[in-house]
Amino acid sequence: MTKLSLESLEVLDAIARKGSFAAAADSLFKVPSAITYTVRKLEEDLNVSLFNRSGHRAELTPAGGELLREGRLLLNAASELESRVKRVANGVETELTIAISDLFNTRAIYPTIEKFYAQNFGTRLKLLREVYGGSWDALINGRADISFGAPGDAPAGGGYTAKPIGSIEFHYAVAPHHPLAKLPEPLQNQDIMRYRSISAADSSRNLAPRTSGILNGQDVLAVPDMTTKLEAQIAGLGVGYLPKKLAEKYAASGELIIRQVAEPKPEVTSYLAWRSQGEKAQQWLVKELQKLKLDDMLM
Repeated sequence: MTKLSLESLEVLDAIARKGSFAAAADSLFKVPSAITYTVRKLEEDLNVSLFNRSGHRAELTPAGGELLREGRLLLNAASELESRVKRVANGVETELTIAISDLFNTRAIYPTIEKFYAQNFGTRLKLLREVYGGSWDALINGRADISFGAPGDAPAGGGYTAKPIGSIEFHYAVAPHHPLAKLPEPLQNQDIMRYRSISAADSSRNLAPRTSGILNGQDVLAVPDMTTKLEAQIAGLGVGYLPKKLAEKYAASGELIIRQVAEPKPEVTSYLAWRSQGEKAQQWLVKELQKLKLDDMLM
């Protein structure tokens, strides 16, 4: 059984901060004899000397200093635990996880997060980066409480609310030195399938992975996210669809060429979705995230 108590650590901390047993007693609203007793009992239990009592000021021994450093961590952890329990009792989440589509610029939600912290909910936030159907998978399977930018049809099952936030257009983009850059438009499927497609791999863990813009029999280079897909297409390692805003940005710089295709990819609806049982902190976040504009979020 441990010989330490939070009360004894609080006494040790007070003495170190105030510089004397008497001052510590005043700060803790205790009589000096109670402070002295607590320290002596702790020293006896641990069989160590915690204070050098030869001077006028209470100075910690090396052992006392180590106990104080580690003890403060325990005091902080206990205080945080107490606060988290109270938050739960008051209907405020202790932690929220937001899954963000890899098509979105994460920095665009930082002002919302800053405003969230200013509300003093005391809720910890965690951001996830998800690709394609992984945005739904994270929500459905409990890895996320909110999914921002989940694309396409929502999976069956329920337990969540989803609101469309806009549609994303796509352009077919190739590097200037890629063979498809020279063929006449519109590009036909039989021409496209001769060349490798770059695909941002769906990050779903439980739902069936989704694919889009890949022809049957076409070679595929799978990459972890849209940023890597963009880089691979600029390098000429393959071809594929990119969000319109992203494709036009790099077409303007000459690093990509936008090509018309015979069977273009349709627009994709993007959703803000959240778990139905959210408490105060989640409700605040969802309300604020709905104010963001899709065009401002896209990479």
